[in-house]
Amino acid sequence: MRHSSAKSSFPAGSPIANVFVIIAGALVIGVSIVLGFFAFVVLSGIVLLTAAAVGIRVWWFKRKLQPGSPVNNASRQPKSPAGVIEGEYKVVEKDRDKT
Repeated sequence: MRHSSAKSSFPAGSPIANVFVIIAGALVIGVSIVLGFFAFVVLSGIVLLTAAAVGIRVWWFKRKLQPGSPVNNASRQPKSPAGVIEGEYKVVEKDRDKT
């Protein structure tokens, strides 16, 4: 039959060794918490920057696709009235003396 006790589970070599183990464990836990916090802050920053970039791109595409938006109208050519064809031409004259 096993009996439980309120003592710790690691074997007690000496009281000084136990104190050093407790101090080392507390330091390891503290460093882990601090490093975890900074890792969380860095990853949160990366996620926020990525979300902001994606959000700006989606907003830009929506704005560009809306009819009548200044971005949409600036890229198109102005419409001509019906029946008017605009363009450039060059007059070519035949040399009548050679024929």
